[in-house]
Amino acid sequence: MRRRIVMSMLAGVILTASTFLGAGPASAAPSAGTAGSAGPVARSAAVVADAPAEFGTDWHDPLTAAPPISKPAAKSCAVTVAEAQFRDFTPYRGTYTPPSGCGDRWSKVVLRLDGKVKGRQFDRLGYLHIGGVEIFRTSTPEPSPDGIEWSVEKDVTRYSDTFRRGGDVEMLIGNVVDDTYTGVLDVKVTLTFYAEAGAAKPAAIPDRVLTLQDGTLTTPRNSERVVAEVYATGSGGGCEENWYLTVPDPAPYSCKADNGPYREVQIKVDGHLAGIAEPFPTVWTGGWSNPFLWYVIPGPRAFDIKPIEYDLTPYAGLLDDGRPHRVDVSVVGVPEGQTGWSTPVNVLVWQDAKRAHVSGALTEVKAGDLANSTTYTPGSEERLDTAGGHRLTTSGYVDTSHGRVRTTVRRTLANASVHRWTDGENTDGLKATWADDETVTVGGRGPVRTTRTHRTYTMDAATTLGADDRLRTVLTLGDRAAVDEALGGRRTMWSRLDDSYAGDATYTANVPRDQRHAVATTSERYRLYGSDGCYDHGLVTEQGVLTGDRSNC
Repeated sequence: MRRRIVMSMLAGVILTASTFLGAGPASAAPSAGTAGSAGPVARSAAVVADAPAEFGTDWHDPLTAAPPISKPAAKSCAVTVAEAQFRDFTPYRGTYTPPSGCGDRWSKVVLRLDGKVKGRQFDRLGYLHIGGVEIFRTSTPEPSPDGIEWSVEKDVTRYSDTFRRGGDVEMLIGNVVDDTYTGVLDVKVTLTFYAEAGAAKPAAIPDRVLTLQDGTLTTPRNSERVVAEVYATGSGGGCEENWYLTVPDPAPYSCKADNGPYREVQIKVDGHLAGIAEPFPTVWTGGWSNPFLWYVIPGPRAFDIKPIEYDLTPYAGLLDDGRPHRVDVSVVGVPEGQTGWSTPVNVLVWQDAKRAHVSGALTEVKAGDLANSTTYTPGSEERLDTAGGHRLTTSGYVDTSHGRVRTTVRRTLANASVHRWTDGENTDGLKATWADDETVTVGGRGPVRTTRTHRTYTMDAATTLGADDRLRTVLTLGDRAAVDEALGGRRTMWSRLDDSYAGDATYTANVPRDQRHAVATTSERYRLYGSDGCYDHGLVTEQGVLTGDRSNC
């Protein structure tokens, strides 16, 4: 029996959602591994209990080990921006009005999604736009028959420019409800604004949040720093949802791509290569054909889909001419004409408050040769080895009110994977590592400022379907980042992130839900430490029951 055993249950309905997701701009969020900015969380009251012998009809509400968002001790105002029940692909539409009573400058803005669903349902992909800016992208957990509730929080302070103006709200979590898939997604999203204690705007908050207009970008003429954010989401219910498993001909596998599994997300400005990045290998809550892995603890980033961040400041001098400039995003490795990737863009801009026009120039764009090789080895166990990578350096300067500022961005990508499977794909496994190294150097008056970020993503997974139709998946995922900042060669800040997930789940396939006799042990440990302090939290579940909850800092 030929069986493709690694598809997420986003399959079949997200192609329509991708049309919506690709039509709008992306939201902004802190880049992976940024120290001092607490990540988004999906948590419920953590009550540790004894585990049953197997899964029942209910389990612990979804939660993660990620740190909660810190909230300042300041006056706050809450605004509900969306409240809807998603049954199909009809977006929720409403109107956002800025809060009254908390001013128009905020020390922090926190988004919170509260959701509930019961019955039977696949995992679904969703977004939220305010004023045309996508401020949040998420996927959903799969419910128990008795029902679950979950919540996600995210620091969205950097969208303050968007929040100061009223605008249209659009939210969609594409869904299908019928006699079989009964789960209606009931969600509410609020923004809480915390009044600013002082007069100074935090340096991390951009002055403007821009979106593309017909694929072009027009920045203010006094822009001195420019950062693009791209949600690169491989989904759609097809092979690009599991792009890391695709194989080229002549390898006999159900998911094909001409050049194999190497993917690279590129952004271009006026045809010039401006940024490269490795996409994060997100596993949704139906992933690897085993939802029992994800019922309580989702994989890293599944509930808060982080955008890729590109520092386009070397292009600021080019962009400051007041004219529209073409911005294009593409995904290397996607077969021509194939859908399944969503890559909306938004652009964050910091302006020179003392000049109406900042001049400058792009001085260097140096791209290395893109490496992408696959080696297929046939046998009783088929094997595909993949190695890929790329290098890019961009440099430029702007003449600001505080002198000439030169920025150089260097980025180096590397991917290595080994994919093994048997005839019929009754066993299927992948061991892969993705590395994304970036160095940003900024020089002007005073010491040179350098920020180095080393991102590493890992996946080690195998699924086996036995002769008795017992399907077992053993899987680990890693999301790691090391960040070091220096001024004049002296380190001023450092952080280390390690978000690690592990799961082992088995159930009987091809039988009704109540006959699956599923068992699973899953865990997550989220560690973030550095010059700003330490956070270390671990969770363990068995058969959907939380059996371990430990904080180590």
